[in-house]
Amino acid sequence: MEELLREYLPIVIFLGIATALGVVLILAAVVLAVRNPDPEKLSAYECGFNAFDDARMKFDARFYLVAILFIIFDLEIAFLFPWAVAFKDVGPVGFWSMMVFLAVLTVGFAYEWKKGALEWD
Repeated sequence: MEELLREYLPIVIFLGIATALGVVLILAAVVLAVRNPDPEKLSAYECGFNAFDDARMKFDARFYLVAILFIIFDLEIAFLFPWAVAFKDVGPVGFWSMMVFLAVLTVGFAYEWKKGALEWD
């Protein structure tokens, strides 16, 4: 049992240091932060413009569409990084499967561009 606990000792030490460092940094921010409240800083600001109406006002659907498209393409591009790192080991099957993936991504992007989903009037 003692041998098992020794194997976990580095993890416990790491968690202790991480917790202590987090607490120290939060306390340092609380103690050392400059407090200079200003009405302009404290005003509500959301989605690129000042709040001027009821919080339940309608937003243009294009805002959400552009945001969702950005997230989708951002996540799909993130798949390229592991592939690029392991490029030497993927072989021809990995290479061509990624080419198919990029072709589908390109066709989707061209379709969105053609439909005007990325245009903002």
